[in-house]
Amino acid sequence: MISAENRDAASQRVSARKRAADLLARAKRSELSAVWDALPEKPQVQPVRGPETGLVMVRGRIGGGGAAFNLGEVTVTRASVRLDSGSVGHAQALGTDREKARLAAMFDALWQQEATRDFVEQALLLPIEERIAAAERRRADETAATRVDFFTMVRGDD
Repeated sequence: MISAENRDAASQRVSARKRAADLLARAKRSELSAVWDALPEKPQVQPVRGPETGLVMVRGRIGGGGAAFNLGEVTVTRASVRLDSGSVGHAQALGTDREKARLAAMFDALWQQEATRDFVEQALLLPIEERIAAAERRRADETAATRVDFFTMVRGDD
């Protein structure tokens, strides 16, 4: 039997990996390239799969909870790489930028290694997270600026 403590630790690892994969998918190619160039020791990288581009069906729900329907297809590029340490990284990104997908897969593999995880977090993932949060705040501010509050005046009782 798996103890509750081991289950919680596994759940935290999965959540952390999902966070890293999400941020790498939302990274800009320029961010990935700049951090790769700043990497002190670059590992040997072997392609496992791709990078390759294809289509993925996007599904939606009316109102967030209704019956699922096919919304349409989007172009996605994916890549898998193996580092000389044996660590395997995977990445997927919207669009057709194969180099971005390859770089993201390399950083996914580096993130999985204890020795380079902190570097990837500090140099790449945290700045991406901050950029995304700033863009969301800016969008919320722009939306709030266009908000109109309506009120109703009550006429006297006739």
